Amino acid sequence: MQKEILLEMLAQNQITCSAAFTGITHENAHLRLNEKTASAGFIYRHIGEMMNMFGLFFGIPTEVQNTTMGQTDEGQGQDVDQSHLLVQKGFDMLQRYIENATDTSWLDPVDTPFFGTVSRARLFSHILFHTSHHAGQIVLTLKKGR
Repeated sequence: MQKEILLEMLAQNQITCSAAFTGITHENAHLRLNEKTASAGFIYRHIGEMMNMFGLFFGIPTEVQNTTMGQTDEGQGQDVDQSHLLVQKGFDMLQRYIENATDTSWLDPVDTPFFGTVSRARLFSHILFHTSHHAGQIVLTLKKGR
């Protein structure tokens, strides 16, 4: 039952965020709320990169490189197709992890530089929150950006 619940949570996150993600185009990826904020495309790329890089804490190797976390937006998110692939790869990675993880492994500790030591379940919930948080930023940027 636990696997099914986690898969349902992941599916809902993907559905909830899809409105933001499908709204990003090559024509609007450059939009920002103001000159001090990141563009919608940059935020989208950040989501894709971080989803995959968080997998490292689950022991899942990735070739995805960080170009956004702690970085200034210099156009890294203009390739919307690439960002879409990164996000899809992240969702697929999480789905495979859920399907293959044992019920008890979700309580195993993971050392992170962000939160200290947390359970795998807490890290998973953070990934979903992080994705949703930034999806909200994207929607706002697409509606109000310039």
